[in-house]
Amino acid sequence: MTEVMETLPTSVQSLIQEVEGKLGSRTKLARMFANCFSNTLTTTLKPQPDGAIFVITGDIPAMWLRDSAAQVRPYLILANEDAEMARLIEGVVKRQIQHILQDPYANAFNEHANSKGHQNDLTEMSPWLWERKYEIDSLCYPIQLAYLLWKTTGTTAHLDEAFSEACFSILRVWRTEQNHDGQSSYRFQRTDCPQSDTLLNEGKGTPSAVTGMTWSGFRPSDDACDYGYLIPSNMFAVVVLDYMAEIAVEVLGHQELAKQAAALRHEIQSGIEQYATVEHEQFGKIFAYETDGLGSYNLMDDANVPSLLSLPYLGCCKLDDPIYLNTRRFVLSEDNPYYFVGTAAQGIGSPHTPENYIWHISLAMQALTSQDEAEVERLLNVLESTDAGTDFLHEGFHKDDPSEYTREWFSWANALFSELILTYCGFKVPSSMNARSI
Repeated sequence: MTEVMETLPTSVQSLIQEVEGKLGSRTKLARMFANCFSNTLTTTLKPQPDGAIFVITGDIPAMWLRDSAAQVRPYLILANEDAEMARLIEGVVKRQIQHILQDPYANAFNEHANSKGHQNDLTEMSPWLWERKYEIDSLCYPIQLAYLLWKTTGTTAHLDEAFSEACFSILRVWRTEQNHDGQSSYRFQRTDCPQSDTLLNEGKGTPSAVTGMTWSGFRPSDDACDYGYLIPSNMFAVVVLDYMAEIAVEVLGHQELAKQAAALRHEIQSGIEQYATVEHEQFGKIFAYETDGLGSYNLMDDANVPSLLSLPYLGCCKLDDPIYLNTRRFVLSEDNPYYFVGTAAQGIGSPHTPENYIWHISLAMQALTSQDEAEVERLLNVLESTDAGTDFLHEGFHKDDPSEYTREWFSWANALFSELILTYCGFKVPSSMNARSI
């Protein structure tokens, strides 16, 4: 594997030492942070001749648009002082934009046009694509990363003509998918697989009405949506459209892009206000996870981000938003079908992994969005005790036995844990947190 760096930059080493100092006697937590924070740098980055950087997700040799943004996001904390870190993130954004321009419907890409991955899927595959599951958040994360890099460092080199083209491509897709049944040509079918890996209705998905929101075929777990309007992803899209409009005005000087982004943002937000909430008999007014605009709602949450739990982290609402707090109580209860309570831990899992498996991503996210110091301390203890002795985090682990886990090498989980530890130690990681209220 080609690595960007064989030895960690001085800035990274210094930050690790600072965190170790702040954690004091919690030596295992400090050791886990050192391993997890350096993991993306030393194992997943592949520089390309054009200055772009390909990022594998871990034990799968493909680049997910979502994962790659999350994997490098903690390094924004160093980007303003360390030009090498800024260039690294800039290189990741460059590659993400290239991939969006190749196919805005794809979620995961190959390093080269080598036809690896799911080439037998019944959709418009190409040798560049590892997988072509359409997920709204695949288009959100790169714009968020580009925006945060600009806001953190002031650099605009990555906000170029290709970036502008990618923004227009995203707008076209999101507009088309406001009326998926009537306007979209996107289809996805996989044979000989679980139902969650394919779309029903000859690859079109379940029926949906026009709501103003934009349709998604799959969730950030890469599982098929039960209903096409995935609420957390639509809420993240609203945040990202604000970012897009701001970049268009302040950097690109592109009034038409700003106008289109603002108009679509308004339509999606109106759809969210009309269709995204339900009245729960126990928890009050809460956000649904999915809806079809035809009266059906899916009340649940999944560990993968965007999730309902992560809404403040993504800038979709404030931590004290009343509807969010109701929703939070719901998703962190056994009324959420993917909330599991065991002897080793309790937390949110995913239909993507076996029943009773809790995800480290959801535990880290619960802590990042908590306003309760005792809850944060408890979650840190759980994270520390459920690594199965590896000093790394995983995807899902059994609620009663953390030695039973999926994905030994899952860089996204390591990165989010790193972000939590940095935040806990008082470092301000550039983020969308608390951006505004619904």
